[in-house]
Amino acid sequence: MHLSIIIPAFNEERLITHCVDSITESLAANQKLDFTYEVIVVDNNSTDKTAELARQTGAKVVFEPVNQIGLARNAGAAVATGDWLLFVDADSLLNPDMVADILQLIETRKYVGCGSVIHMPKLPWWAAVALHLWTITSVLCRWASGALVVCRTDAFREVGGFNQDMFAAEEIDLSQLLKKWGRKRNLKFTILTRHPLVTSSRKVQLYTGREVADQILQVLLSPRRTLQDKKKLPIWYNGRR
Repeated sequence: MHLSIIIPAFNEERLITHCVDSITESLAANQKLDFTYEVIVVDNNSTDKTAELARQTGAKVVFEPVNQIGLARNAGAAVATGDWLLFVDADSLLNPDMVADILQLIETRKYVGCGSVIHMPKLPWWAAVALHLWTITSVLCRWASGALVVCRTDAFREVGGFNQDMFAAEEIDLSQLLKKWGRKRNLKFTILTRHPLVTSSRKVQLYTGREVADQILQVLLSPRRTLQDKKKLPIWYNGRR
């Protein structure tokens, strides 16, 4: 089996090395004779040293000039050579136990893909409640969070990858497409829960509770119009890091 790990990255010079290191350490802890992998960092038009630092880790770096998360992920997938794709955000850290669960899931040949529950350290109470509600929704609906999506490469390409008309929540759209693709082939899509992905809580630190609430409300009240307009998604696209 050959696994392609794809990391979309915009101005992530402070975190990209930690992310790639967590990947290589977690995969090394689960190394098997028939298992190989590649790490692809998609420099999504960064203005800092993201690409340079990523190359220093040994990752393959590709450039995507249009600043859009789904487009960056698709750009990484386009050059991937793996049988399976693992998309992980640059502000997240894999761990060996989670990788073991992912590899075990792949080896069963019963799944089209998976997501994971996430852990964000040092959250204020209101953000912890919001994350708990998302976790319940994610597990029940089998919707992957954008921080981690794993899937078969053939399925990803056949469903068209991430929706490039969407500037956020494209991972939910992909989850739905993968579930539909899998059902026709008696394959499941699931959310892993035993070993959460650790991901940054920086959005909560960089934005006020009011800003976060306003953004969520806007998405809920007008999802299509909001998710297809970068200008209406400042928490994702205004560049705060």
